[in-house]
Amino acid sequence: MTQHLWEIDHPYYCTEGNYYKNGNHLTYDNWADFHAEWGDLNPDVNLVFRWDWQRADPADYAYELEHGEELPPDTLQVFWVLQRKAILRSTECFITEADEPAVRAWLTKRAAHMRLLWEPLLPATE
Repeated sequence: MTQHLWEIDHPYYCTEGNYYKNGNHLTYDNWADFHAEWGDLNPDVNLVFRWDWQRADPADYAYELEHGEELPPDTLQVFWVLQRKAILRSTECFITEADEPAVRAWLTKRAAHMRLLWEPLLPATE
């Protein structure tokens, strides 16, 4: 069975935004708002190089949970290189488990595009 996107733990991490310029991390209230702005952009010009589905660990919120607070919502972080202008930026949106099929489909298209860049060095796919 394929893992849920929130179960995948990528090695290392990527910091939001751009070290050299402020304002390059955008946030969205939900998947629909994010997708409306970023969903259909040209992948050659707006290259996704990483994504992370962030889910709060209840162990990190023991005090808050004990006092009736809820865990923070899940977020999807997407990391981009806007290649034409060499801009590094990130986006983040709140998501739910119900968004997973749409998120997976969108990320799969971005992964296929990334594969094209590395194809000569990767094993053949079936």
